[in-house]
Amino acid sequence: MSEASGATRRKLLSPVTCYLIPATLGAASVASFAPLEQFWLLPLTLAALFHLLQSSPNWQQAFCRAFAFGLGYFLVGVSWVYVSMSVFGGLPMPLAALAVLLFCVFLALFPAIAGGLFRRFLPATPVRRTLAFAAALTLADLARGYFLTGFPWLAFGYSQTAPSPLVGFAPLVGVYGLGFLAAFIAAAIACALQQHHGRWGVSILVMAFVGWVLSGQQWTQPAGDSIRVALVQGNVAQDVKWQPEHTRATLNDYLDLVARHPAKLTVLPETALPVFFDTLPQAYLQELARLAKRQQGDLLLGVPTRTAAADSEDYWNAAISLGVSPNQHYAKSHLVPFGEYAPPGFDWFLRQMNIPMANFSSGSARQPALHLAGQRVALNICYEDLFGNALRATLPDATLLVNMSNTAWFGHSLAQSQHLQIARLRALETGRPMLRATNTGVTAIIAPDGSVVARLPEFESGVLTGEVQGYTGLTPYARWGDMAALLLALGALAWVWQGRAGSKIPPS
Repeated sequence: MSEASGATRRKLLSPVTCYLIPATLGAASVASFAPLEQFWLLPLTLAALFHLLQSSPNWQQAFCRAFAFGLGYFLVGVSWVYVSMSVFGGLPMPLAALAVLLFCVFLALFPAIAGGLFRRFLPATPVRRTLAFAAALTLADLARGYFLTGFPWLAFGYSQTAPSPLVGFAPLVGVYGLGFLAAFIAAAIACALQQHHGRWGVSILVMAFVGWVLSGQQWTQPAGDSIRVALVQGNVAQDVKWQPEHTRATLNDYLDLVARHPAKLTVLPETALPVFFDTLPQAYLQELARLAKRQQGDLLLGVPTRTAAADSEDYWNAAISLGVSPNQHYAKSHLVPFGEYAPPGFDWFLRQMNIPMANFSSGSARQPALHLAGQRVALNICYEDLFGNALRATLPDATLLVNMSNTAWFGHSLAQSQHLQIARLRALETGRPMLRATNTGVTAIIAPDGSVVARLPEFESGVLTGEVQGYTGLTPYARWGDMAALLLALGALAWVWQGRAGSKIPPS
């Protein structure tokens, strides 16, 4: 091959290497998450990314490659955002597509910055490169989970639910710690292929074995008697949910489902009743309370609430309890940007969308567990269960985790199964059962080890019943929260940086 033809070939391959290959790797990585849950795939795609980054001629090229990886990753992984904006939000198709693209571009900046910094300060030895890669991606995931209220969906660690051998580490270091370990294994795989050295394979096997051993460790203990629960899935179509002419049918359907499934604790989904609580007929509320009291129990009702002040426009995405226990109230604190509130300067965007009650007020960040049905319930609404560090505020007092959601906004998409996988991680991190009552799915009972005990079919009306045992005690993650993963990543970087002294650093 002549020198000219070789140069032409390199010129043609450059865009492919810089953008198409890493974007394809990012898109393929989504198969590691629910519903496919091919946990082994993410370490392989990250191993390829590790190779692309460390072989980049400079940090700018590494930034572009990591950005392309992130863009492919998020465009496929959170494609369901388009459904809520266009199908149900009424945003014109081109504008909705542009909004999703810009959203994914923003999310892709986090791995891009991590990739650029990794190449800019590329350590000289493979061991230190491995740790630096894992630390950089972990810190990027952490930053994405907290910056501007955070959007930690598809954090790398969510890919490592069972049957991944790493799942046993979840009660120790949480989802971000799992992401660190997955990225470390990915870099170790790349180093093993480059160096043909058995020590990398041994280190991977040791980590897998330790994770398997830890998966048998019980960090929390049963507390009190088990209770019968009923999780109601109304399956009310999103396009008719808020139409006044359908309100009576919705109320009657929920009343009928509750009446036919007596339980100690009954849970209805987020905004199950599409009217303000104070406008509900007293006779209707009294009947719900009566049904809850049949088993000497309680009922949790998802319903919007508002202030009593006539001149106030404050209203909340909330839950109200009815039954033998004193009536209690929970207001969602972690609201969804552009769906439940408008960030400063973006009121115009919400005005373009047809989303009822799109500007909720935020509840208190620290609300106590609810005392219901002889249990202490840590309640969270919708995507609040993405924030494991926030759920710790109710521990060790809480004995049960309960999530009330309405993911009908996202139709038949990846969102349903991905959200269930997130809930499984919260159960693992806290050593508590997680009960999910959703409008269209996935309504499920999750054990403290993260396994799904029972679930309802999606997009069908029904009630999931079962016996649930409360738990008490603290896992290491419940004590330390995301600080464990942060210290793990910072400690790795500190050791890597210390090793730079006197080392020959490759040019960037």
